[in-house]
Amino acid sequence: QVHVVQSGGGLVQAGGSLRLSCAASGLTFSHYIMGWFRQAPGKEREFVVAISRTGISTYYADSVKGRFTISRDNTKKTMYLQMNSLKPEDTAVYYCAVGSSDYTGPYDYWGQGTQVTVSS
Repeated sequence: QVHVVQSGGGLVQAGGSLRLSCAASGLTFSHYIMGWFRQAPGKEREFVVAISRTGISTYYADSVKGRFTISRDNTKKTMYLQMNSLKPEDTAVYYCAVGSSDYTGPYDYWGQGTQVTVSS
């Protein structure tokens, strides 16, 4: 059985930093693309960033380029999202996603979601 468990998140002031983690079990972690999505109140879920199976390639939404950094540790079966220079518009529930296709999806498994709130 596959489990995708997120941690991190919380409340931070604008300009601050947060780190999210996503651990996946019950699958061969290195065989999967990993990604982060977010959904703000009243808005559709949107793609944030993804990382290739080896971690060599990354794909960022324009809105987070230069501020967010995705990484993964296949030995720990964990992915990370370092978020710097946070803005109020980054406020959303962030979801970890695990995919067997490419970074455009579809994604097969999802984490439980983590609230990130950035105050102005």
